[in-house]
Amino acid sequence: MAIQAVIFDIGNVLLRWQPELYYDALIGEARRREMFAEVDLHGMNERIDAGEDFRSVVYETAEAHPRWAEHIRHWHDRWPELAAPEIPESGETLRELRGNGVPVFALSNIGEPTMALAEAAYPVLKDFDRRYVSGLMGVTKPDPRIYEMVEADCGLAPETLLFTDDRADNIAAAAARGWQTHLFEGPEGWAACLRAHGLLSEGDDT
Repeated sequence: MAIQAVIFDIGNVLLRWQPELYYDALIGEARRREMFAEVDLHGMNERIDAGEDFRSVVYETAEAHPRWAEHIRHWHDRWPELAAPEIPESGETLRELRGNGVPVFALSNIGEPTMALAEAAYPVLKDFDRRYVSGLMGVTKPDPRIYEMVEADCGLAPETLLFTDDRADNIAAAAARGWQTHLFEGPEGWAACLRAHGLLSEGDDT
């Protein structure tokens, strides 16, 4: 069945999401490793993705770990820098799809305030026809419910959706519902996948 919508993850697909690199530059790799070993920062972020208040969660974590408090607060106060840079080839692909009349959705594990910061910093994120934000939905990938909620909202059959994500578990959960999928390992492979589906022409380059 023909693809009727293309769905992008955001982190590591449209924006680089590797906070470790931000902290490596800030405090050095050795101290960053020490901090991440002592503080479950990715676990903290999962709470935000699930809908808890962004600032409260980060500042609460900072208060609980005074040795690293200043640096932990950067997760909130300097979030656009943590999520930098944009992956420009992916943004161009998104725009080319829309220019070709292909509906383009976002499906991301991200808090609503975080998404607002991201949209302000990276205007390409405003180009989606529909946006599915875990912090608003109250459920995160790879829980099957989030994919079911997308299907119910957009009204499209699972097999007509083409989804890319950089995490294999998120891809597997979508495929289990019948979605067509692509594991994102770089913008070139993603563009090739879209061309294979006839959604980009050979002249559309990343």
